[in-house]
Amino acid sequence: MKIAVVIGSLRKESVNRAVFEQYAEFNKDVFQFEEFAIGDMPLYNQDIQAPDFIQQRAQAIADCDGVLIFSPEYNYSVPGVLKNALDWWSRAEPQPFAGKPTAIIGASPGAIGTARMQYHLRQVGVFLNMRLLNKPEVMIGGAYDKVIEGKIVDDGTVEFLQTHAESFKQFIES
Repeated sequence: MKIAVVIGSLRKESVNRAVFEQYAEFNKDVFQFEEFAIGDMPLYNQDIQAPDFIQQRAQAIADCDGVLIFSPEYNYSVPGVLKNALDWWSRAEPQPFAGKPTAIIGASPGAIGTARMQYHLRQVGVFLNMRLLNKPEVMIGGAYDKVIEGKIVDDGTVEFLQTHAESFKQFIES
Protein backbone atom coordinates (compact mmCIF):
# COMPACT_ATOMS: atom_id res chain seq x y z
CA MET A 1 0.00 0.00 0.00
CA LYS A 2 1.32 3.38 -0.99
CA ILE A 3 0.89 6.02 1.71
CA ALA A 4 1.29 9.77 1.25
CA VAL A 5 2.88 11.38 4.30
CA VAL A 6 2.58 15.04 5.24
CA ILE A 7 4.52 16.36 8.22
CA GLY A 8 3.12 19.59 9.64
CA SER A 9 6.38 20.77 11.15
CA LEU A 10 9.47 22.27 9.54
CA ARG A 11 11.68 21.91 12.64
CA LYS A 12 14.90 19.98 12.12
CA GLU A 13 14.41 18.21 15.46
CA SER A 14 10.67 17.71 15.04
CA VAL A 15 9.27 15.02 17.33
CA ASN A 16 6.54 14.44 14.75
CA ARG A 17 9.15 13.66 12.11
CA ALA A 18 10.79 11.28 14.59
CA VAL A 19 7.45 9.59 15.24
CA PHE A 20 6.89 9.25 11.49
CA GLU A 21 10.36 7.82 10.91
CA GLN A 22 9.86 5.18 13.59
CA TYR A 23 6.31 4.44 12.37
CA ALA A 24 7.73 3.98 8.87
CA GLU A 25 10.51 1.71 10.11
CA PHE A 26 8.06 -0.51 12.03
CA ASN A 27 5.73 -0.76 9.05
CA LYS A 28 8.06 -0.89 6.05
CA ASP A 29 6.79 -4.37 5.13
CA VAL A 30 3.17 -3.19 5.08
CA PHE A 31 3.31 0.33 3.66
CA GLN A 32 5.37 2.17 1.07
CA PHE A 33 5.69 5.74 2.35
CA GLU A 34 6.14 8.83 0.19
CA GLU A 35 6.61 12.12 1.99
CA PHE A 36 5.25 15.30 0.44
CA ALA A 37 7.18 18.43 1.40
CA ILE A 38 5.22 21.52 2.38
CA GLY A 39 7.91 24.01 3.40
CA ASP A 40 8.59 25.23 -0.13
CA MET A 41 5.00 26.20 -0.92
CA PRO A 42 4.28 29.92 -1.33
CA LEU A 43 1.62 31.51 0.85
CA TYR A 44 -1.77 30.58 -0.51
CA ASN A 45 -3.26 33.21 -2.80
CA GLN A 46 -6.42 32.36 -4.71
CA ASP A 47 -5.57 35.07 -7.25
CA ILE A 48 -2.66 33.07 -8.63
CA GLN A 49 -2.59 29.69 -10.32
CA ALA A 50 -1.00 26.92 -8.29
CA PRO A 51 2.62 26.33 -9.29
CA ASP A 52 3.15 23.16 -11.32
CA PHE A 53 4.93 21.40 -8.47
CA ILE A 54 1.87 21.80 -6.25
CA GLN A 55 -0.37 20.28 -8.93
CA GLN A 56 2.13 17.43 -9.40
CA ARG A 57 2.17 16.70 -5.66
CA ALA A 58 -1.63 16.77 -5.56
CA GLN A 59 -1.76 14.21 -8.38
CA ALA A 60 0.81 12.03 -6.62
CA ILE A 61 -1.22 12.17 -3.39
CA ALA A 62 -4.37 11.26 -5.34
CA ASP A 63 -2.51 8.21 -6.69
CA CYS A 64 -1.73 6.93 -3.17
CA ASP A 65 -3.88 4.46 -1.26
CA GLY A 66 -4.00 6.54 1.91
CA VAL A 67 -2.66 9.63 3.67
CA LEU A 68 -0.96 9.99 7.04
CA ILE A 69 -0.59 13.44 8.57
CA PHE A 70 1.92 13.81 11.40
CA SER A 71 1.64 17.22 13.03
CA PRO A 72 2.28 19.22 16.17
CA GLU A 73 -0.23 21.62 17.68
CA TYR A 74 0.63 25.31 17.44
CA ASN A 75 -1.37 27.78 19.55
CA TYR A 76 -4.16 25.23 20.05
CA SER A 77 -4.59 24.62 16.33
CA VAL A 78 -3.20 23.44 12.99
CA PRO A 79 0.30 24.74 12.14
CA GLY A 80 0.13 27.48 9.50
CA VAL A 81 2.47 25.66 7.13
CA LEU A 82 0.18 22.60 7.12
CA LYS A 83 -2.98 24.66 6.63
CA ASN A 84 -1.27 26.53 3.78
CA ALA A 85 -0.46 23.26 2.01
CA LEU A 86 -4.00 21.96 2.45
CA ASP A 87 -5.38 25.24 1.08
CA TRP A 88 -3.24 24.89 -2.06
CA TRP A 89 -4.16 21.24 -2.52
CA SER A 90 -7.86 22.04 -2.01
CA ARG A 91 -7.80 23.85 -5.36
CA ALA A 92 -6.12 21.03 -7.28
CA GLU A 93 -7.76 18.77 -9.81
CA PRO A 94 -8.14 15.94 -9.22
CA GLN A 95 -9.01 16.63 -5.61
CA PRO A 96 -6.24 14.62 -3.85
CA PHE A 97 -8.04 13.94 -0.57
CA ALA A 98 -11.58 13.23 -1.81
CA GLY A 99 -12.61 9.88 -0.40
CA LYS A 100 -9.01 9.14 0.53
CA PRO A 101 -8.44 7.10 3.72
CA THR A 102 -6.61 9.55 5.99
CA ALA A 103 -5.27 9.35 9.54
CA ILE A 104 -3.86 12.02 11.82
CA ILE A 105 -1.03 11.41 14.28
CA GLY A 106 0.41 14.10 16.50
CA ALA A 107 2.95 14.55 19.26
CA SER A 108 3.36 17.52 21.56
CA PRO A 109 5.04 18.24 24.90
CA GLY A 110 1.68 19.26 26.40
CA ALA A 111 -0.41 16.94 28.55
CA ILE A 112 -3.23 16.47 26.02
CA GLY A 113 -0.98 16.04 23.03
CA THR A 114 -2.44 17.40 19.83
CA ALA A 115 -6.14 17.03 20.62
CA ARG A 116 -7.19 20.57 19.68
CA MET A 117 -5.15 20.57 16.47
CA GLN A 118 -6.60 17.24 15.44
CA TYR A 119 -10.17 18.36 15.95
CA HIS A 120 -9.52 21.53 13.92
CA LEU A 121 -7.82 19.49 11.21
CA ARG A 122 -10.81 17.14 11.13
CA GLN A 123 -13.04 20.15 10.36
CA VAL A 124 -10.79 21.03 7.42
CA GLY A 125 -10.88 17.36 6.41
CA VAL A 126 -14.66 17.53 6.08
CA PHE A 127 -14.34 20.25 3.43
CA LEU A 128 -11.63 18.25 1.66
CA ASN A 129 -13.90 15.17 1.78
CA MET A 130 -11.23 13.11 3.54
CA ARG A 131 -12.28 9.68 4.73
CA LEU A 132 -10.88 10.04 8.25
CA LEU A 133 -9.93 7.19 10.54
CA ASN A 134 -11.82 7.90 13.74
CA LYS A 135 -10.12 5.44 16.07
CA PRO A 136 -7.58 4.94 17.36
CA GLU A 137 -6.72 8.60 17.78
CA VAL A 138 -2.98 9.13 18.29
CA MET A 139 -2.37 12.24 20.40
CA ILE A 140 1.00 11.73 22.03
CA GLY A 141 1.29 13.97 25.09
CA GLY A 142 4.51 14.54 27.01
CA ALA A 143 6.39 13.93 23.78
CA TYR A 144 9.74 15.27 25.00
CA ASP A 145 9.82 12.45 27.56
CA LYS A 146 8.67 9.81 25.06
CA VAL A 147 10.78 10.80 22.04
CA ILE A 148 14.44 11.20 22.89
CA GLU A 149 17.19 11.75 20.32
CA GLY A 150 14.80 10.88 17.51
CA LYS A 151 13.58 7.59 19.01
CA ILE A 152 10.38 6.68 20.80
CA VAL A 153 11.50 5.35 24.18
CA ASP A 154 8.06 4.70 25.65
CA ASP A 155 6.94 1.10 25.05
CA GLY A 156 3.25 1.96 25.42
CA THR A 157 3.51 4.57 22.68
CA VAL A 158 5.29 2.12 20.37
CA GLU A 159 2.60 -0.51 20.96
CA PHE A 160 -0.16 2.04 20.40
CA LEU A 161 1.40 3.13 17.10
CA GLN A 162 1.48 -0.51 16.01
CA THR A 163 -2.21 -0.84 16.87
CA HIS A 164 -2.84 2.30 14.84
CA ALA A 165 -0.96 0.92 11.82
CA GLU A 166 -3.01 -2.29 11.90
CA SER A 167 -6.24 -0.28 12.14
CA PHE A 168 -5.15 2.06 9.33
CA LYS A 169 -4.36 -0.89 7.05
CA GLN A 170 -7.80 -2.41 7.71
CA PHE A 171 -9.41 1.01 7.17
CA ILE A 172 -7.77 1.36 3.76
CA GLU A 173 -8.82 -2.16 2.77
CA SER A 174 -12.46 -1.61 3.81
